[in-house]
Amino acid sequence: MGVTTTPANVNEITDLEEVLEEADLPEGIPLMADKGYASKKNREMLKRRKLKDRIQKKAVRGRPLTEWEVRFNKLISKTRYKVERTFGSIRRWFQSTKARYRSLAKTHTQHIMEAMAYNLYRSPGIVMSRYKG
Repeated sequence: MGVTTTPANVNEITDLEEVLEEADLPEGIPLMADKGYASKKNREMLKRRKLKDRIQKKAVRGRPLTEWEVRFNKLISKTRYKVERTFGSIRRWFQSTKARYRSLAKTHTQHIMEAMAYNLYRSPGIVMSRYKG
């Protein structure tokens, strides 16, 4: 799993390929993302990398989403929220609303440390949930 930190003025949607390089995902697994990542370039890149495209569908002017696309988006949301709540928890628990440091390297280290602290904080509950009968 990889972590990429970008400056605030960079839209991470345009750097999906860089993020996937860091993550080094095996072929054939689904990549789920919100509709902000919906672009021809990203979909072609997923096909080239042999990853399953689970980017939410996006309505465009004059063409609303079909009933199937709305259901598809809801199914993806049921999985994506588990990832998104992690970011929300880090933000709440560690007051991580702003970068505390000025350099990208230091901010990246802050993100890594917050992720480690989050995992340590949650680990007792995760371990105990395995022993419930």
